[in-house]
Parts: sequence; structure tokens; C-alpha cells
Amino acid sequence: MIKLIASDMDGTLLDSHMSVTPENAEAIRFATQAGIEFMVATGRNYQEARAALDEVGIDCAMITLNGAQVFDKEGNSLFTVAIPHQEATLVLDILDQNNIYYEVSTNKGLYSESQAKRIESFASMVATHLPHLTYKMAIAMASANLELLHINYIDSIRDLLQQDEEIEVLKIICFHTEGPSVLGPVGKQIDELGNLTVTSSGQNNIEVNHKNAQKGIAVAHVANDRGISLDDVMTIGDNFNDVSMLQVAGVSFAMGNAEIDVKEYAKYTTATNLESGVGKAILRAIAEDL
Repeated sequence: MIKLIASDMDGTLLDSHMSVTPENAEAIRFATQAGIEFMVATGRNYQEARAALDEVGIDCAMITLNGAQVFDKEGNSLFTVAIPHQEATLVLDILDQNNIYYEVSTNKGLYSESQAKRIESFASMVATHLPHLTYKMAIAMASANLELLHINYIDSIRDLLQQDEEIEVLKIICFHTEGPSVLGPVGKQIDELGNLTVTSSGQNNIEVNHKNAQKGIAVAHVANDRGISLDDVMTIGDNFNDVSMLQVAGVSFAMGNAEIDVKEYAKYTTATNLESGVGKAILRAIAEDL
């Protein structure tokens, strides 16, 4: 019997407007009324994730930044898994050598060295998840996103890490318009540093976390805290940063729009994010007692 549901957001819970559909929201409420806890497990930071959930009144615990930070329902940080400064700097060295734009998520906020590249990179990510959009529309959505998300633009992230010993690097996300052809080899370089995990939430990015900051590890941690067996956990996702949580859960759904290789890790497949696949998966799991 399912007691805990963890869902990814982008390409999964969210539709083409980056919003939770009414059908998804209703299914989540139905599950919670049945005594099943719902939470999100996302690559987004807390502020980004919270904005989309607040639109439909969903109040839940959150696994953010791919498992680097976990929050309870009230928004209190329960734990973080950080990348040591020395290793973070080595990652930034590799990215700069390959002329790759990056953003660094920390316990003190999100940092970038270029607003223009931020807009361009976010637009490229939006276009990947929502291919029906024109690039102009994606740029407009990216610009609007800046108004919702507080980003700290600074001259040097390296200087920040050297000057502030209390700052924790939780995730480094990197973007390149040429996608895997450029990011694939770079990801391998980073992986060879050790103690890091390299995943992706889209064709044009890679995401770097500490090896212990993974959605699957975080889901297992939360389930253990709740006294819930992993057999009674359901996870839903669409991309490679969701694989670890699809693997650990007793019930796992890949979205209809998921990457083909990602579908191999899930026990079931649901409809696409544009068809409220999360809501359909939740109702199916409850009705069939998966």
C-alpha cells in the first residue's frame, strides 16, 4: 500500500506553462485525503519549487537541488549535502576551460556571473521541455522567471567561495546549447574527480552534486524517518536525475515524455506532463493498489 509519493517537477508535475494542472492538483489532494503523503523531489531550489506549488495551494515537504537539501512541510531545512569548496573549484575550472555557463546553488542563495547567459540558458532549457514553443516565447518565459527568482549576480563565484567559509555549495548546473556533444565529455571529466555525481534534467544541461546528494538517497532518508518501507513508496519522473529515485521505490512511474533510457528504470509508464500524467499515475496506483 502506497504511503509516500515523490514527484519530479519539470517535465513531470508541471505543464507547458510551468504550472501544476488542475487534474494533477486534484489527484494530489485525493491522495493526501486518503492518508498518503505527497512531496516533490526536484532539481529546483526551494524558492523556484515553492512558487509553482503555491499557485495551486499544495503544501508539502520538498527534496530540492536533486537531494542536496530537504525541507519539511513548514519550509524548515532538515539537512544539506554539500560539495567541498576545493572540489567545487575544480569543477568550475573544468567548466571555464570549456567555456560553459554555470550557476551555483548554495545555502545562501543562487549565484551567477552573467544575467544574459542566464536568460539564454534558461530559454534553451524551456525549449527542450516544451518543444512547441518558439525561441522568442522561451526567451520571454525565461525573462519572466527572473522576476520570480532571486539570483545573485557577482563577478567571481570563486572569490565568494574563498571569502565565505560558511557558504555551502549544494549544486552546480551547467548549460550549453550544443548539448551532449559538449557536455558529455565535460561530465566525464567532472565524474573522474570522485565524490561527485553528474546527472541531467535536459539535453542542454548537466547537474553536479555531491555523490550523496541524489533524489533516491533523499527519498529513502525521508521514508526511513517516516517509518515507511520503500515498498510503500511511489516515485514519478522523466529524466536522468530521477533515475535514482525510480530505482529505490517499490512503485515507480516514468512519464510518457520521459527519456527512453529513463523509462527502462521505471516499473510503469503514465501519460505525458502535458496530459496530467502525474495525476493519472496517482489515481491508477490507488485504484489498482499497486
